Amino acid sequence: MLLKMPKAGTIASWTTSLILAGAFCFAPCAQGQNPAASAGAPANQGTHITKAQSKELFRSVDDILKFASEDTKYPILHPVKRKLISRDAVMKYILKQFSEDSSSKRLQRSEVELKKFGLLDRSFNLRPFLVSLLTEQIAGYYNSKTKTVNLLDWIPPDEQKPVLAHELTHALQDQHVDLQQWEDPTSDSIAQNVTEDNQHLATDEEDDTRNAVLEGQAMAVFVDYSLKPLGKSILTAPLLVQRMQDAMADTSNSPIMERAPLLLQQSLLFPYREGLSFEQAILQAAGPERAFAGTLDQPPTSSYEIMNPQAYLQHQPVPVLHMPDIHPLIDKDYNPYDIGVMGALDVRIMTDLFGGDEMSAALTPQWDGGMYYAAQKKSAVTPAQKASTASLSVLYLSRWKDEDSARSFLNIYANELPRKYDTLERMQGEETNQDERVYSTNEGDVLLAVDGNSVFVSEGFALPLARQLKDMVLEAQSNGPLNIVRNQPPQMGIPVPSHELSSGLVGLFGNAGLMKAGLQAMEAVQR
Repeated sequence: MLLKMPKAGTIASWTTSLILAGAFCFAPCAQGQNPAASAGAPANQGTHITKAQSKELFRSVDDILKFASEDTKYPILHPVKRKLISRDAVMKYILKQFSEDSSSKRLQRSEVELKKFGLLDRSFNLRPFLVSLLTEQIAGYYNSKTKTVNLLDWIPPDEQKPVLAHELTHALQDQHVDLQQWEDPTSDSIAQNVTEDNQHLATDEEDDTRNAVLEGQAMAVFVDYSLKPLGKSILTAPLLVQRMQDAMADTSNSPIMERAPLLLQQSLLFPYREGLSFEQAILQAAGPERAFAGTLDQPPTSSYEIMNPQAYLQHQPVPVLHMPDIHPLIDKDYNPYDIGVMGALDVRIMTDLFGGDEMSAALTPQWDGGMYYAAQKKSAVTPAQKASTASLSVLYLSRWKDEDSARSFLNIYANELPRKYDTLERMQGEETNQDERVYSTNEGDVLLAVDGNSVFVSEGFALPLARQLKDMVLEAQSNGPLNIVRNQPPQMGIPVPSHELSSGLVGLFGNAGLMKAGLQAMEAVQR
């Protein structure tokens, strides 16, 4: 289990790269049981399984591995090592990884960006919340570094066996592609020039989709194992998937998740809920070989494809926007901080948070590409200054399939500004036309503009510079977005996109394994 912290080069790649490269599973609660009193209790308050139970659990690994192999068509290339581990050992490891200096710095970088975009409240303290969340209800994990499935000594065997079906799927995936290499294909370097800017945009949406593939496959086996006593499967009982997705969204049994920001909730659910739905669609359309080994060998590379499996199957192109060379304009006063894709998942989270469920459902299908750029003022030199959202200036270009959708997005984005800033005043005299909105805030000027089916956002850059940036960015798109066909071998010289705004959290929760939200799916099956 290797706890990877956020990559410095993506706004929320801390959600994708802040990951546990083994797969954690989180313990289910019995019907009516207080979750804080079950798996979430400290080790000294719980009971330990007996030696006889330990032997039973160890013996079950081979049988469940065989089931997972038959279900996925992944061959068993070698036995999977197994180990019984205590809760204290798991907790100490997680806390040790979180306390590393480099990890803390990366986490701080991403946290500032998420707050700047309004996806986290300015007062939210991310690090301790994530530590609490990751240690809330762990029930087992597969360690892709040591090739070992870790069994926990405080969870009864019958409760761990469905978890093992999920985790041993990761072991088979690991034997097929080597997850240590497969999960982390991209660089965490910060783009320093226009060439690197566009390389990042063209390789910026992969991690979260890979997590969704891994967890979707593991969830499919988890469901099939749970349904086996009933003589059913994910293919023969497809309506169960919707019931399970609804169960995953219920956070009432998880005290920490219930109070988590929407960004964390959605990022947690994405690999399990959308990953399972994606896997079901591929299974139905193309069979198990394509759904399992086929998607590992040729994975989707955008959240749009996970959310729209037919786009993946039909190799539909996904738009990638272009960044002009803005460095001569800003590098005197700013250091490059981050550049990345605003993908379909990001838009769904943002529109849900800013406009509500109905607005999100209406707008998300109209997304047609997006990118952001963040720079930090060189005047920010102290740790406190660098940790402040006032030190960052950001721009964001969002493209839509029609002008009405673009204007709707502009409206909900503008309506969110008062929540983000302590002071906000609209600068009526500075607006050149009805398609512009200009504001003065305690963190600098804000410019919102709609141009046809595009929305341009600048926050923190002085208004004259913001207008220059707007003109350059819009001009760079004059030939339309670059439509790259993903999940195919890349064309010579054209990289394939990799992670997006929300990808860091998606990776954290996805590669952290089967969280309690996923296990609630099993309860839905059993009902």
